[in-house]
Amino acid sequence: MMCALTAGQRKKRVLVIEVSNKLGKKILMSGGGRCNFTNLDVTADNFICANPHFVKSALNQYTQWDFVTLVGKHDVAYHEREHGQLFCDQSAKDILKILTTECGEVGVEFMLNCEVNEVDVFADQTGFRMQSNQGAFTCRKLVVATGGLSIPTLGGATGYGYELARHFELDVSQTEASLVPFTLTGKLHELAHSISGVSVPVVASVPGKSFKESLLFTHRGLSGPVILQLSNYWYLGNEISIDFLPNQSFDEMLVEQKSLGKKLTISSLLCQSLPKSLVQELGKIGWSNLASTPLQEIKNAELLRVGKLINDWRLVPSGTEGYRTAEVTRGGVVVDQVSSKTMEVKSIPNLFLIGEVLDVTAHLGGYNFQWAWSSGYVAGCNV
Repeated sequence: MMCALTAGQRKKRVLVIEVSNKLGKKILMSGGGRCNFTNLDVTADNFICANPHFVKSALNQYTQWDFVTLVGKHDVAYHEREHGQLFCDQSAKDILKILTTECGEVGVEFMLNCEVNEVDVFADQTGFRMQSNQGAFTCRKLVVATGGLSIPTLGGATGYGYELARHFELDVSQTEASLVPFTLTGKLHELAHSISGVSVPVVASVPGKSFKESLLFTHRGLSGPVILQLSNYWYLGNEISIDFLPNQSFDEMLVEQKSLGKKLTISSLLCQSLPKSLVQELGKIGWSNLASTPLQEIKNAELLRVGKLINDWRLVPSGTEGYRTAEVTRGGVVVDQVSSKTMEVKSIPNLFLIGEVLDVTAHLGGYNFQWAWSSGYVAGCNV
């Protein structure tokens, strides 16, 4: 829609072919129904791409401030949450209405429930011919904005964009669910299941990347913003680390309290900082033989071991919840085949790829929507 309205403003005749029965389903369900439509702090560092420079041109051509201006033009009230995230005050419907209104003002046409099953380029490369369940279409310029594979229940996650890219002999990197909760098995699953719903602020890490946000235990494993962020950088079989007391060294606290002679146990001290239910479950796997032992009776080596468990709890998730709950798809069409300045495929004139179908994934916090706005705008300026 962003691409369509931008092209329409340039007096182009535009038809949006939508496989779903409704426009903007992902917008409507995002942000708990209030749509985290962008972020106040958008840089290339918020995006994951094999070519880290690829996103810069589009983000500079259409910034977060440009979309905020558009929101203001339509008098949509919004507010800022932590980490610069911007949400609608009322409803995500307000963002969808902005886009459909802007499209309507410039004559953009929409065709819903339309499934394209074949696309071919004219022999002279001056246009494209498409076959669909609603007939044949021809066009001079074609924009592929098919998204990824996440949340298939919305009806639009067909993966057809990747099939089409391969049809045109473009390379597509491996696609995986991302911004997605982790699953656990065995005793770790039992732990998470037993305290499902407990949430705590932590630092979660994989080698080279850390996030400080809330962790949520679920009946299947681990979720919450910190886990979703980490999932962008996690691969099956990799170990993760969780620090339950960021900026505090629990081993030093234990040794200090021991030296003061206070009648405390490991659990009673830890309950001053963490929920009792979490402490009890960690105690079962970390210091069950010391549960009722006063600190004064525990060797420092044991206290250091327990401290490390709290500040550096290492585990290997068994997997993720998959595309069913993933917010985005990691991977996609390799971006080196696409012009970062126009979104046009270098080897196929008049073919443009935008949004999540490309190998561009962003952090949680409105960045994936900003990529949609920016890449859509750039293509709309060049079709």
